[in-house]
Order: sequence, then structure tokens, then C-alpha cells
Amino acid sequence: MTIKVGDKLPDAKLTQATAEGPKPVTTDDIFKGKKVALFALPGAFTPTCSAKHLPGFKQLAGDIKGRGVDTIACLSVNDAFVMRAWAEDQAVGDDIVMLADGGGDFTKALGLEFDASKFGMGTRSQRYSMIVENGVVKELNVEAAGEFRVSAADYLLAQL
Repeated sequence: MTIKVGDKLPDAKLTQATAEGPKPVTTDDIFKGKKVALFALPGAFTPTCSAKHLPGFKQLAGDIKGRGVDTIACLSVNDAFVMRAWAEDQAVGDDIVMLADGGGDFTKALGLEFDASKFGMGTRSQRYSMIVENGVVKELNVEAAGEFRVSAADYLLAQL
């Protein structure tokens, strides 16, 4: 079952990519008592993710946070080392929290996984964005396969 607006996010353990190395975090650590703009994508260093999705959120980070968002978080079914290297490559800095869902458990609990085996990638996250307030989904924007529109930073910004 896919998560929907009004649902509480499932409890899960993720890994935050930090300059000091991987840091285990829970969904409560990230979402409890906060307004969070979360966006997820199929993979670090992949074409659309690197050329459009992550850069859009970096470019609009100030505007998004200016509308009451405490945290902007990027999630992918990758390991924390890959997420950290990608953050450095994209010069993300402190604007965006990079989250690794290494085994895809959180992504599967949301019902937002897809099989990218034909691309040599295994199980990955669908491309989406959401606004989460205190762990509850307020807006959810899931892309149709192969598209990039409703999960973009400017689309999410218009929802704030």
C-alpha cells in the first residue's frame, strides 16, 4: 500500500551522510516536531537526479526554508558513502540533509519502491517529493515513470 496525504510516516532507521561519516538516524530524529521537505530519487550520480532534481532543491533551499520548512532532506536507496560523495560533488553543504536508505526498508514501507534491475540498479525509490509536518504527510508528489515535473523543487515550493 502506498502512503498518502494524511498518513503518518512509518518508523524506520536511515543513515545520514555527514562529513564525519555515516550517522544512524530514525524517522523521529528527522521529522518529529518539524516541517520537512523530503524528496527522493532513484540514485545518486544518475542523470536527471544530478542535473535537475538535487540542484533544483539546492538552488531554492533559501526560498523553501523561508516558507517555514525546518529541514530539506534528500533520500535515495544508496549507501551513506555514496550520498556523501554526491553531496560533495554537488556542493550541497548544509542546505540539504542527505539520507541513505541502504536496504530500501523505508522506501518499501512507503510503497514507493520500483524495480530498476533492467538498468542494473536493483530496487530503488520512485522519484517523489513530500511536505511532512511532525511526521504526517501534508503534500505528496509522485512522478509517473520516466518523468520529472511534480517532484521538482519549484513545484513543491508552490505548495508551501
